[in-house]
Amino acid sequence: MFKGYLIKLEGRYKKVMSEWFGRRIIQLKNDKPFVSFAFDDFPRSAFLLGGEILKKYKVRGSYYASFGLMGETTLLGDIFNSEDVKDVVTEGHEIGSHTFDHLNPWETRVDLFEDSIIKNQIAIRSIIPEFSFKTLAYPYTGPHPRIKMVAGRHFSCCRGGGHIPNIRRIDLNLLKSCFIDKWHREDLEYFRRLLQRNSKDRGWLIFSTHDISANPSAFGCSPEIFENIVREAVASSATILPICEVYSRILSFGS
Repeated sequence: MFKGYLIKLEGRYKKVMSEWFGRRIIQLKNDKPFVSFAFDDFPRSAFLLGGEILKKYKVRGSYYASFGLMGETTLLGDIFNSEDVKDVVTEGHEIGSHTFDHLNPWETRVDLFEDSIIKNQIAIRSIIPEFSFKTLAYPYTGPHPRIKMVAGRHFSCCRGGGHIPNIRRIDLNLLKSCFIDKWHREDLEYFRRLLQRNSKDRGWLIFSTHDISANPSAFGCSPEIFENIVREAVASSATILPICEVYSRILSFGS
């Protein structure tokens, strides 16, 4: 019992430190809500199936790639290859950084985390010369404040989890996102409520997932579930754009 209490206490400590320190705050002044769709680890299915669903509804998403995983097969299925990278960019989606080595942003030394950011940038330029990542998604968990500060020097904005929309005052070093995964994917009403709150507060709601498959991992969802959520988002009053493009839009409203 005491051990369980200590684990909870440690988790609470990390959450507070991650959310309240190393921040880069701006005020949202947009007059309409935004929605973004993001795919972490960039499994091929996220583009081959998820991308087709986005195309059907004439919207685009953000694919977060760790180039150290390129061409591998994981519990998410086959990870992206070099041709997928080119196709994603050609179709107008964003490719964001997920660090080269898919590093834990709480446990990794700051210098090693920054080295992995740079390695990922070098790797994508071997496929698309002069390409520059604009945004980052932290792998695994919330980042240590020192990691947030370093990441904030390399990217326009950085994304984590949190399961709430970004409303009013937002931290560009730790944007919130709501995951479509085994813990929530069967509850369409949950996603409707998020969209309703986002529309009411003129916020920025980011949906994140991993693989899109008939037999998804715990961290992904089926094509049917994903399409239902995309359809609900399109039916809402939100403008749907990749994360880097929403960042540009919100800056145009002033900070």
